[in-house]
Amino acid sequence: MTTTASRPEVLRYTAFSGDPAGGNPAGVVLDARALDDGAMLAVAAELGYSESAFLTGPPEGLDGPKGRTYRIRYFSPKAEVPFCGHATVAAAVALAERLGPGPLLFATQAGPVPVDVTAEDDGTVRATLTSVEPYVEEVGDADLAEALAALDWPAADLDPAFPPRIAYAGARHLVLAAATRARLAELAYDFARLEALMHRLDLTTVQLVWRESPTLFHVRDPFPVGGVVEDPATGAAAAAFGGYARELGLVPEDAVLTLRQGEDLGRPGELTVTLRAGDPRVRVSGAGVRIR
Repeated sequence: MTTTASRPEVLRYTAFSGDPAGGNPAGVVLDARALDDGAMLAVAAELGYSESAFLTGPPEGLDGPKGRTYRIRYFSPKAEVPFCGHATVAAAVALAERLGPGPLLFATQAGPVPVDVTAEDDGTVRATLTSVEPYVEEVGDADLAEALAALDWPAADLDPAFPPRIAYAGARHLVLAAATRARLAELAYDFARLEALMHRLDLTTVQLVWRESPTLFHVRDPFPVGGVVEDPATGAAAAAFGGYARELGLVPEDAVLTLRQGEDLGRPGELTVTLRAGDPRVRVSGAGVRIR
């Protein structure tokens, strides 16, 4: 077991905002070789962020940029998760501050995730991750009814233009669309009930969305399975939503979507989702900055 005295430095970054008070905070350990699984979970639980990222050297056989390829693992305060977008962005920004902007490659449990980091003229550092190939599947009527009951959302409050689906782009998310912004703003759910359903369906979050315009969406992500009520900015869910929206023909094959998240929590963030015709993968971009 790793002792507290031997723990490496734990950095704190926020993702999907250039303001430390916005976006989604994540813990980042750039050299986690000294940590076993229990120690990683303990660090994540101590921080209390929705996820933290732990990096080690690349696994054998992974061909990536020399000196810029890593194995990455993600832990919530309760458990390991296969993929986390905001902690990926946070880790990429932390690495770019030390190695310089450029390409990175992360080996995740879901598969290889390339990330490109750029520095803008005003000093803002942005990271763009490219997801694994997404998929969308039906959600059963009984499971949908249970989700709505846990959320205390009447079925009539759903937007009929956006059918409920389970969407994946590294992790599984149940996508539910609200008919109004007011419906999205009212989030007071049964934590234990939703958590039980999510464990049964192997869901990471529930992606709640409201469409303001053809390319602008407001989103919220309950995350009881991670031990937190709500995730402030969710890159994995944004990638899954991009795949969902394209597959169902709700947006063009070539599209740039803006997702605004965290406003209802007082931690506003912005996620850019880019879809390219001929490439099933989804790109998710956002700024990141260290929390001092």
